[in-house]
Amino acid sequence: MERPNAWKNYTKTDLKKLEDIAKEYRAFIDAGKTERECAVEAVAMLEKAGYINLESLIGGGKKLKAGDKVYLNKMGKAILTFHMGKKPMAEGMNIVGAHIDSPRLDIKQNPLYEDSDFALADTHYYGGIKKYQWTARELALHGVVVKKDGTKVQISIGEKDDDPVVGISDLLIHLSQEQMGKKLGEAITGENLDIILGGRPLKGEEKEPVKAQVLQILKETYGIEEEDFISAEIEAVPAGKARDFGLDRSMIMGYGHDDRVCAFAELKAVLSLTATPEYTCCGMLVDKEEIGSVGATGMQSNYLENAVAEILELQGNYSELNVRRTLRNSRMLSCDVSAGFDPLYASAYEKKNAAWLGRGVCFNKFTGSRGKSGSNDANAEFMAKLRRIMDDNKVFWQTAELGKVDQGGGGTIAYICALYGMEVIDSGVAVLNMHAPMEVISKADLYEAVKAYKAFMLDA
Repeated sequence: MERPNAWKNYTKTDLKKLEDIAKEYRAFIDAGKTERECAVEAVAMLEKAGYINLESLIGGGKKLKAGDKVYLNKMGKAILTFHMGKKPMAEGMNIVGAHIDSPRLDIKQNPLYEDSDFALADTHYYGGIKKYQWTARELALHGVVVKKDGTKVQISIGEKDDDPVVGISDLLIHLSQEQMGKKLGEAITGENLDIILGGRPLKGEEKEPVKAQVLQILKETYGIEEEDFISAEIEAVPAGKARDFGLDRSMIMGYGHDDRVCAFAELKAVLSLTATPEYTCCGMLVDKEEIGSVGATGMQSNYLENAVAEILELQGNYSELNVRRTLRNSRMLSCDVSAGFDPLYASAYEKKNAAWLGRGVCFNKFTGSRGKSGSNDANAEFMAKLRRIMDDNKVFWQTAELGKVDQGGGGTIAYICALYGMEVIDSGVAVLNMHAPMEVISKADLYEAVKAYKAFMLDA
């Protein structure tokens, strides 16, 4: 059952649409290198398309009706969208949900120190990373600092052509005999992922003059003091823009494809719904998936349930039973990436059940690890329905698993949403170098994901 390569079947019209989407996507991930930045980009796109902030409607006496479009911004880190359908909410929604957080290095709350005429910052890595991949490369600093008076200061250093960049040193090959003898996972430790911020002392400063120089620059540029790091969220991410990859420009290399490629495809699909759908269409861009979907902005929080309750109230249909029915009767694509088959590491995959770049959107019936531990494992009836939807809408698609059975594994938000009793399956884009500072996707798979998510939401 080998799936066809999508590129072989594209017309000139398809290729034009594909390149337009790829161009938009590159701009999206360049502007959104953190979950906060992605949320800002998403809200701008939604409001331009006529979506209204749900919070502004609560208690205002306005009733929601079919065709209305609202969004919820959860702490600036997660976004929910609702395009109200013709059928009652209690008959269920068509949901597409992705996450907008990615592996990175977080600056600690008390990070700054000076050692050997360098100013450095302590970090704590976020999500699953290969630590050695983050050394000896350009890093940028993105985030927000919140002062005691509530003032928010946006930080972005390292993205403009004339910006400085920062980074983490690695030991030169000439002196690394001991390091090279260690296991790959032990050669670089988490506590040694400290970022070099500067190397020039402040004149007239006797105590930690290099650190003082960095603090003076931060004060002059952003008006922040060292103590302000306590209430800051600053992330170190790879500097630079996403680029076309391959001599044929068939792929895109960039930071954060996991899972912003699915988030962007979802947004494009949501915004393409112009007519009133049969079922309410819900889009979710969530946070904290890379660390277990915890916290107030992670999927384990109850903001989806709360938003549904508020919408039912605005429709005049609120009851606890209707909230439960809405969620139980819903259908969902958990839009998350899959491990793209890599011929250089073929032994990690089971080839006929792997995701191939260029063969369309992936459906992972289950994720988890080894004996499907931590998996959702979608039912066959839902899988059959998706086969019909994709084929009827001429979407290129494939099925996949996350590597060989005993090789490892991973999880998504699917199992959390399944707790409501809804039908859920993982569906996303194949990625090479997943969780590395620079990942690779096929433009064809991005294009097919947009088509797939739109077709799913419009299915009646």
